[in-house]
Amino acid sequence: MLGPSAHVDTFTRDNLPPFDQWPDLKLDGFDYPEYLNCAVELTDRMVEKGFGDRTALIGNGRRRTYKELADWTNRLARALVENYGVVPGNRVLIRAPNNPAMVACWLAATKAGAVVVNTMPMLRAGELGKIVDKAEIQLALCDTRIKDELVACAKESRFLKQVVGFDGTANHDAELDRVALDKPVTFEAVRTGRDDVCLLGFTSGTTGSPKATMHFHRDILVIADGYAKEVLKVTPDDVFVGSPPLAFTFGLGGLAVFPLRFGAAATLLESATPPNMVDIIQTYRATISFTAPTAYRAMMKAMDEGADLSSLRIAVSAGETLPAPVYEEWEKRTGKPILDGIGATEMLHIFITNRLDDRAPGVTGRPVAGYEAMVVDDDMNEVPRGQIGRLAVRGPTGCRYLADERQPSYVRDGWNLTGDSFVQDADGRFRFAARSDDMILSAGYNIAGPEVEAALLSHPLVAECAVIGAPDEARGQIVEAYVVLAGGGTADAATAKLLQDHVKATIAPYKYPRSVRFVPALPKTQTGKIQRFRLRQERVP
Repeated sequence: MLGPSAHVDTFTRDNLPPFDQWPDLKLDGFDYPEYLNCAVELTDRMVEKGFGDRTALIGNGRRRTYKELADWTNRLARALVENYGVVPGNRVLIRAPNNPAMVACWLAATKAGAVVVNTMPMLRAGELGKIVDKAEIQLALCDTRIKDELVACAKESRFLKQVVGFDGTANHDAELDRVALDKPVTFEAVRTGRDDVCLLGFTSGTTGSPKATMHFHRDILVIADGYAKEVLKVTPDDVFVGSPPLAFTFGLGGLAVFPLRFGAAATLLESATPPNMVDIIQTYRATISFTAPTAYRAMMKAMDEGADLSSLRIAVSAGETLPAPVYEEWEKRTGKPILDGIGATEMLHIFITNRLDDRAPGVTGRPVAGYEAMVVDDDMNEVPRGQIGRLAVRGPTGCRYLADERQPSYVRDGWNLTGDSFVQDADGRFRFAARSDDMILSAGYNIAGPEVEAALLSHPLVAECAVIGAPDEARGQIVEAYVVLAGGGTADAATAKLLQDHVKATIAPYKYPRSVRFVPALPKTQTGKIQRFRLRQERVP
């Protein structure tokens, strides 16, 4: 089943799940040669195709062409092999904010045949230590501005032996940069197999030990040749901008793989706040944006103050399901499409999405080319259209956890169970209901929190909101809403009743929030994803 491998260090292949626990992989239409190095395809191969003088990366005030990126990554790859002893199959951790240097290090390590683990800049030594231990990482490359936590991790680690600094700014004045500067701009990349592991994506789970998802060289190209080509229809004239960290597979796809695969450009922001996103869109005439619904709301407010977002041709909504009111307001205000979709670290990227010519508010869409999906019950039987169940999906990518007993919970009967509750409508479109653990069971009713949130967001007094199930003696759970008020709203009982009545008039009355709590802000991840689990953990009865 597995083809040839170039890995001298066989750790990742040795720790793949047993074949009988793999998902069914549907690879028709995704034909790659037996030997494949995805980093070469995204750099040197693009130069060979004539893109050498075109801009590849923009960041920290500097543009880099495809030729410069190919040369830079070849020098870095030589340094990794010749000075730091990297052999094919070694795991290499990379830690930096979103900047061109981080992309260059990822590509260089991949050219050298390493298995890369990209990590979030916000992680502390203890969190990094769990990742290092799980993947048995000996070498880490780190932006010198944020080395402290990684150095502290190394002092306590039985695996991590070297932490090498690189300069994430445009100065290129750190150890790795100086070593690479003396290297030739050519490098014979490792002839990896198409199903050699090249990336470990750690899931952003909230409990338990971290899970590492294993992705092959071919998988990196699949997400570009599927979703990016079919749905986004990327051309060399596109300029990408976004907020997801490159450490997340969603960000790596949208801000590195997709643009580089098609000769386009990526603008990278170390601090991707909505004002910074607006500034970059205006400065570089960005055409494709990846960010969260909350950021799109903020960007629309910036339009009221004169911001020009007219260069955008597609807005991709990420991290949270896209509430219908945000969809409708965006398309009305900008006249441009906003595409909701769902992906998972286990699946690498988006597998169900709206299309430019097939989209609707409150709808997640249809499977990306090569994928199929269904809504099932707990026994893996497909449920009738219109009924809520568990989302099952399979296609050219799929879940393979690194040595993890939780593999059979995610993959059943060859299908990936993503942990989401969905409905498939009569037209075959899939609609997100909730994360399976966010479904609220109240007095025998199944209530999807995001539906209540969308109803609340359609009221002008609501800037942001999140809904959870709160314990209740009589009903088991009640719907509890946490609301951030827009300007002009007063956090009192009268406003709470106004919002409750609005929800009753918008959706089925039994779904209204029996408890409304006003808060100054909602807890979020760095990507803008609302952390409802924290609301559940921190709530005071």
